[in-house]
Amino acid sequence: AAPRVLNVNVGVLGHIDSGKTALARALSTTGSTAAFDRAPQSRARGITLDLGFSCLRTALPPQLGPGPGELQFTLVDCPGHASLIRTIIGGAQIIDLMMLVIDVTKGMQTQSAECLVIGQIACQKMVVVLNKIDLLPEGKRQSAIEKMTKKMQKTLENTKFCGCPIVAVAAKPGGPEAPESENPLGVSELIEVLKSEAYLPSRDPSGHFLMAVDHCFSIKGQGTVMTGTILSGSVSLGDNVEIPALKVTKKVKSMQMFHTPVTYAMQGDRVGICVTQFDPKLLERGLICTPESLHTIHAAIISLKKIQYFRGALQTKAKFHITVGHETVMGRVMFFSPAPADFNEEIQENVFDFGKDYLYQEEYLSKDSNSSENKENDQAEVQLPRQQWALLEFEKPVTCPKLCLVIGSKLDTDIHANTCRLAFHGVLLQGMEDKNYVETFLPKLKVYKLKHKEGQVERVSGLFKAVCR
Repeated sequence: AAPRVLNVNVGVLGHIDSGKTALARALSTTGSTAAFDRAPQSRARGITLDLGFSCLRTALPPQLGPGPGELQFTLVDCPGHASLIRTIIGGAQIIDLMMLVIDVTKGMQTQSAECLVIGQIACQKMVVVLNKIDLLPEGKRQSAIEKMTKKMQKTLENTKFCGCPIVAVAAKPGGPEAPESENPLGVSELIEVLKSEAYLPSRDPSGHFLMAVDHCFSIKGQGTVMTGTILSGSVSLGDNVEIPALKVTKKVKSMQMFHTPVTYAMQGDRVGICVTQFDPKLLERGLICTPESLHTIHAAIISLKKIQYFRGALQTKAKFHITVGHETVMGRVMFFSPAPADFNEEIQENVFDFGKDYLYQEEYLSKDSNSSENKENDQAEVQLPRQQWALLEFEKPVTCPKLCLVIGSKLDTDIHANTCRLAFHGVLLQGMEDKNYVETFLPKLKVYKLKHKEGQVERVSGLFKAVCR
């Protein structure tokens, strides 16, 4: 049998110009097709526009089991550029380990903070890479690195990445113009840290097949190849797959993983799938799936949590950029919570109970909610429900898998403003496929408002009557 290859997907995130692509290049031994800014528009602009993929292979570390084998890190170089936040979220479901790249001369910047937020939502483990140490004068280098390391440890204290490894490197000493002969600093140490952090990701071959395609091209005499990462389920030779955006179904003719033919691939794998009679120009990137497994929805009910770094209230009727699956659309929200008597009741995960009554909220309830009642008795402990929901109404329909990750953000905020633009994250519990969902579906959702009226009694007439104003 061929030695087994364990694939671990590593997201490379960070602020624009922190040196992510240079780092991926320094780490890689094998470039896959979509690697290193191959898109002409990103070469021209000098920034990464697509999720770039490349990989490095190393011997299997002892903690991952006996026997020969290789550990393959697929580096997903995620764009740090503000408007491209959706690509990061698109790849989030399959990232096992995250590298947060920080420019050691600048420290945490706005987008690094956003990357950290996305990491906390979508990822279990992180390594912080302090890049560009070659820019620090040699005499003061060590103390500057230690100072920045302490600063980063402090930043990560209240996150789930508290105590994660922090490694200092120079991916491309001398900057992009330096000759190739300049060897990177600290990269072999970083590879050792990555190996020690690697774990067997839990992969589930069951459920519907869904793959994020990041690259599509034709090979003469073979057909059209779609390369990408399998987000869920599995695929075998001869299976039918649907391209939902085009409503086309095609048969899998052949498959490859890193230039080796395979007959089967499952969640988390990077794979190239070959089909015939399909024009690659129709699909630069997007989703392919088990036929009819994705649904196109006009509205949805989601369970959600506010992102703590977002400043400002989440108001009902407000519009947010909603990212679901691989799309970002404008959507309007309406928040609601359990009836106050049920605030502390255990809520079943990933299901929504239409049998219950829910309380309408003018805004998402959080510790910093500033409703007028709280101001009067701010000594009293504010009771918060364990779970809150929102009804999302999209400006145009979106296609996505069930129970997918949802992120709401205010992407129209100035990217240079020092503020987190991600507002909430949640899980899509129930999509509404009917265009007329307001008539057909919404009546099932029982949301009530509390109202009271005050007045004055003008006069009493008889025992049971009063005239009031």
